[in-house]
Amino acid sequence: MKDAFMQMYRKVRLVEKTRVYIYIVVYLVWGVLMNYIGILTEIAKFTHWWQIIPTYIFYMVPISIVLKEYSFFTQYAYGLVAMGILEFGGYAFQTSYIYPNNILDRTFGPHVFALGMALFFALYFPLGNTIVHKIYSRIIDKK
Repeated sequence: MKDAFMQMYRKVRLVEKTRVYIYIVVYLVWGVLMNYIGILTEIAKFTHWWQIIPTYIFYMVPISIVLKEYSFFTQYAYGLVAMGILEFGGYAFQTSYIYPNNILDRTFGPHVFALGMALFFALYFPLGNTIVHKIYSRIIDKK
């Protein structure tokens, strides 16, 4: 297990700084927007605004980097595991707030909220990697 984590750590450390900065900007903006949309639509939000930083930058960016070489569906599958753990923990430890009687609860029922959020947010990894790759390619092509 330790070897697997060391391999992942090395993989993250080998990524070009420019690409890492793009990941950070993309995921930070994405996190701020999604938290804002969650508040506006009264679905869910972070308990504290600053939770966007550790969640999106220190959790999701390294996972994205580790998964970037895989196919879209493999990234999504691993993303489901990563987001399932994150969503479950967020609601179990009450670091995320679910608005009562929100549209997802009304549509699908209250017992599937974390699953629905994990299914949705797992798309971040393949979509995020695609977006970062396109931005990075444009920057590199200009040099």
